[in-house]
Amino acid sequence: MATMESLIGLVNRIQRACTVLGDYGGADNNAFSSLWEALPSVAVVGGQSSGKSSVLESIVGRDFLPRGSGIVTRRPLVLQLHQVEGDAQDYAEFLHMPGRKLTDFALVRKEIQDETDRLTGKTKQISPVPIHLSIYSPKVVNLTLVDLPGLTKVAVEGQQESIVQDIENMVRSYIEKPNCIILAISPANQDIATSDAIKIAREVDPSGERTFGVLTKLDLMDKGTNALDVLEGRSYRLQHPWVGIVNRSQADINRNVDMIFSRRKEREYFATSPEYGHLAHKMGSEYLAKLLSQYLESVIRAQIPSIISLINKTIEELEAEMDRIGRPISMDAGAQLYTILDLCRAFERIFKEHLDGGRAGGDRIYNVFDNQLPAALRKLPFDRHLSLQNVKKVVSEADGYQPHLIAPEQGYRRLIEGALSYFRGPAEASVDAVHYVLKELVRKSIAETEELKRFPTLQAELAAATNEALERFREESKKATLRLVDMESSYLTVEFFRKLPQEVERAGNPPNSANPPNVDRYGEGHFRRIGSNVLSYIGMVSDTLRNTIPKAVVYCQVREAKLALLNRFYVQMGKKEAEQLLNLLDEDPALMERRKQCAKRLELYKAARDEIDSVSWAR
Repeated sequence: MATMESLIGLVNRIQRACTVLGDYGGADNNAFSSLWEALPSVAVVGGQSSGKSSVLESIVGRDFLPRGSGIVTRRPLVLQLHQVEGDAQDYAEFLHMPGRKLTDFALVRKEIQDETDRLTGKTKQISPVPIHLSIYSPKVVNLTLVDLPGLTKVAVEGQQESIVQDIENMVRSYIEKPNCIILAISPANQDIATSDAIKIAREVDPSGERTFGVLTKLDLMDKGTNALDVLEGRSYRLQHPWVGIVNRSQADINRNVDMIFSRRKEREYFATSPEYGHLAHKMGSEYLAKLLSQYLESVIRAQIPSIISLINKTIEELEAEMDRIGRPISMDAGAQLYTILDLCRAFERIFKEHLDGGRAGGDRIYNVFDNQLPAALRKLPFDRHLSLQNVKKVVSEADGYQPHLIAPEQGYRRLIEGALSYFRGPAEASVDAVHYVLKELVRKSIAETEELKRFPTLQAELAAATNEALERFREESKKATLRLVDMESSYLTVEFFRKLPQEVERAGNPPNSANPPNVDRYGEGHFRRIGSNVLSYIGMVSDTLRNTIPKAVVYCQVREAKLALLNRFYVQMGKKEAEQLLNLLDEDPALMERRKQCAKRLELYKAARDEIDSVSWAR
């Protein structure tokens, strides 16, 4: 059966892990911060110079906190006590100094002061950013304590006017949490009715259910007075008993009197005191630590179901995060090749979704064919090429020294061939436009393939391979589309021209007329008719190319991109050695660290769940 100490120690370890692994963030509304808040901790609250530091040091049994007049605690100190077995030497660790164990507690005090100054400067300003400190010792009980800046009523020189409210807001941000146990420190030599700690504790915990009252400086009360009315609950009643503490005197602090001797003096004080002797067994820092530990155990047991629920939720989130990040890479070459191919297939699925309409982008290719190509065809300079002056010039040059007898066939051919050459521009432009769309879709697809994000080297190789493939497809597509244009030039549609003489006859005298039409083969009308005939033929070819160019582009580029974009890349991957494959799977160091931390969290929370389960069954 799990002991009380092991249960509290488990919760303490979870809190420590939440801190070390970066799970605790006051502003983050996620399972990690919720888990932290679900685990009980003790916030030490009191006015300045109320003896908070002495109480903490008495509980720890070590002199490690900065001292001085005025505001000394200027940042929250999250202090986690871990009980270790045996006679191990006490040591401390700071979260901001991972792996460094401090056995000299004078250095701990100095580091708290230095770390405070790093954020606030050597001023009297405060900061809500906590310092995290863990102390490991066989002489402590498992506890998480939060030492907060002392409450004050006025700002002193060097402080902002808002500091009074700032400190109160900071204290409230901790003690308002329903699982926070409030350790309200009040000096016995002041009226309890004026206690800053009791005042703010009563505001957030009016029933006193989670407030523990601590009276310090009992030995400094005026002669003839005592604090029995408070300690016995007559002046101000709490649900938990008040605990009296005798702090170390300034003389003892100056002489570096150790805590073992101070605790013995405290026990002797209560045992021999005529006022408090009957309460001696319920007084002192050692009793306070045990009282808090017992209460924590009862709170934790009551909250086991909700804690397990939150841990399960956290585990689910971590499992999902591990799936997004990806599992560690195997060192086996076959497994590495399989991983690469699997990643490439994931990219190809997304790329095809872009082309086929599952994702945006494929419609841009249709826009090339439906808008850009027709617009480019309409803009071709046929009006200039078939102007009267140019038609005369081309026909005359084609005739040479012997004018044509019936129809200027060579002139027709030269005019048509010249006009058809203009189609090469729109054909190549369509190929290039689709090429750039495909390149952009490849870039987007790589960026959208979550599995690839962890492998920047593979991303770069994949981008290079796809670009090289798209360039090949573009060259093939250009050849195909220009071949379509060249085919139109190499063989004219004869049927179109065979109709022309009949149309001329129908336009002149009736067929039964005895007089043939009088056609001036060298007049403007004749050349205008030639230009018009050529333009009609070019229009017919334009309609044909408008339909065939997209077919060629889709077949040579889009279809190939869908079917064979990574074919050569796959062949290259099959020829690579294990070391080369591993280099491709070289991850971003930040991502590797993220996975490492995620795996640590997962391991911790699963172990915590199992241990808490065993505790709950043992109840």
